[in-house]
Amino acid sequence: MTRTVLALLSVGVLALAGCGARPHTDSIAPQAITGPYELLLAASDNLGDSQVQAVQLTAELQGTQTPDRLQRWAAANGLSVRWEQGARWAVLQGPPASVASALGVAVHDYRSPRGERFYASPEQPAVPAALRDSVSALGRILSYTPYHSSSPSIRPLPTDVPDHSLPPDALRTIYNVRPLASAGYTGKGTTIVVFAFDGFDQADLDMYAQTYGLPTFTPEVVGGMPEQRNNEASMDLQVAHALAPDARKVLVNARPTVEGGGTYVKIADMMQQVAKRFPGAVWSLSIGWGCDRMATAADMTPIREAVTDAVSRGTTVFNASGDLAGLECKRGHDWSAPPGPADVGLDAVASLPEVTTVGGTTLSTDQHYQWLAENGWSDGPLTQGSGGGISALFDRPEWQTAAPTTALRRLTPDVSAVADTTTGAVIVLRQQLVVGGGTSQAAPLWAGIAAVMNQFLRDNGGRALGDLNPTLYRVAAGATRPAFHDIVLGTNAVAVAGPGYDMVTGLGTPNVDNLARDILDIQRGMA
Repeated sequence: MTRTVLALLSVGVLALAGCGARPHTDSIAPQAITGPYELLLAASDNLGDSQVQAVQLTAELQGTQTPDRLQRWAAANGLSVRWEQGARWAVLQGPPASVASALGVAVHDYRSPRGERFYASPEQPAVPAALRDSVSALGRILSYTPYHSSSPSIRPLPTDVPDHSLPPDALRTIYNVRPLASAGYTGKGTTIVVFAFDGFDQADLDMYAQTYGLPTFTPEVVGGMPEQRNNEASMDLQVAHALAPDARKVLVNARPTVEGGGTYVKIADMMQQVAKRFPGAVWSLSIGWGCDRMATAADMTPIREAVTDAVSRGTTVFNASGDLAGLECKRGHDWSAPPGPADVGLDAVASLPEVTTVGGTTLSTDQHYQWLAENGWSDGPLTQGSGGGISALFDRPEWQTAAPTTALRRLTPDVSAVADTTTGAVIVLRQQLVVGGGTSQAAPLWAGIAAVMNQFLRDNGGRALGDLNPTLYRVAAGATRPAFHDIVLGTNAVAVAGPGYDMVTGLGTPNVDNLARDILDIQRGMA
C-alpha cells in the first residue's frame, strides 16, 4: 500500500450527512450518527417504525449506587431498567414507540444486504435532562452487530526445505521459549480459554499432538460445541498447545452472544461466568463484535467492567487486532469498493485498555529457525494486514504515554507475533497439515506464551501476569534484558512501522525467556 493511500486513510472520518433528529424537549438534542453506522443503514432496507416487542440500550451510570432516578424516569415513560448490584451500567428497555418518545429519536426496523432483520435508530440519543446527574452517557439503539471470526488464511504445507512453516519446536525457538520449556515450564497450572464462534474436530487435535510428539488434549467445551467448523477454534487451540502443552484448554461457545439484540451485555455476562469458573485463566479472542466506531463507550461499559474485574483477579486477555490492516469498519460493506476514511477503525473489544491486543508480522528465520527479522504483516492488494490504530472510544492510558504520537486515545496493537501465511504455524485441519495465519494466530500464540510465563513466575516467587499491559510497556521502557524484537519495517492502512512503539506491530514480538525474567524482576521490586 502506497504512502498516498496511507495519507488518504489517515485523515479521519468523513463528515457524512445523516437523518435529522426529531424535536426534543431537552436542551441537548439527539445527534445523527455518521461513519460506518450510517453506511450500514444506507445499505439496508428501511422497513419503517420498528415492530419488535422491545428494544434496549445501555446507560452508563455515574456511580455504583442503585439507579433510583433512572428507574423512576423509566417507569414514567413506560420503560424498565435492568441493573445488577454494584454495576456502573444499566439496560434501559421497552416498546420501540415508548423508547422513541422518551428519547426523541426514530426507531426503525431494517433488513441488511445479507437478509438479517434488525432494529436501529439513525440518531444517538442524548441523556435526558432529568438524568444528567446520574447517567453519564447512553449507548446505541441497535440490535445488529457485524460479528466475525478473524478466520485464518490457510495454505498447503510447502515442500521446500526449510519449508518456512513453523512446527511447535520452531515456534519455541523463534521466540526464545526454549530455555523455559527445557527447564520444565510448559504452562502447567494455567488454563487457556479460547472464545470462538465455531468448534473443532477432536481428530485434528489428536493428529496434531501425535505428529509433533505433544501430549494429547481434549479441550473442555463451555456452552455446547458450536455447529460450524470454520477452522478458527481448531487453529487457536493447536497453536496455544504448541507453546503450552501442559496448560488446560477450554473452548467457550460465544455464538449465543450474537443471536438477537443486547450483544455487548451478553458478552459481559459470558465473560463474568467464565471468570468465575476459571479464575486467573489466560483468554484468547480471535473473534470480533463490530468495530469501535459502530459503538459508544457506554455500549462497551458492561464488557469493560467484566474484563477489568477478571484481570484484577489474575486473568490476562489477548485479542487479535484484526486482519484488515486498520480497516475493521469495512467488514460487512461492499468488498469491491476501494477503502476510504469511513472504513478506518479497530475491533471494539480489542480497543479496551485492559486487553492486550496482538498484531501480526511476516517472519524471517534461518534454516534452523533462528530469528533473523520480522516486518509488519501487510498485503495491500487484498486489504489484509496487521490491524491497528487509534481508539474511537477510550482515552490513552498513562502506561502508553511514551508512545511516539500526540494522540489522546488508546493505541493498538500492544504486541505482535507471526501472522503471514507464507511464514505461519503448521496446524491440522480436516486431517491435513496446512499453514495458518492472521492475527487470529498471533493472539493464541501469546496466550500460550503467557501460560508458560505464569508457571515460571509462580515457581520463582512471582505471581500470575494478570493485567499485562502496564508491565509490558514498563519492560519496553527500560529493562535489564532485551525483551522485544523491535519491528521497524512494514505498514498498514493507518501507520508505518518504525523504531519503538508503532500502530502496526506495537512494542514488537517477544524474546520470551528475557521477558519472563524482566517481569519477575519487576514483581520482586528489582526493576
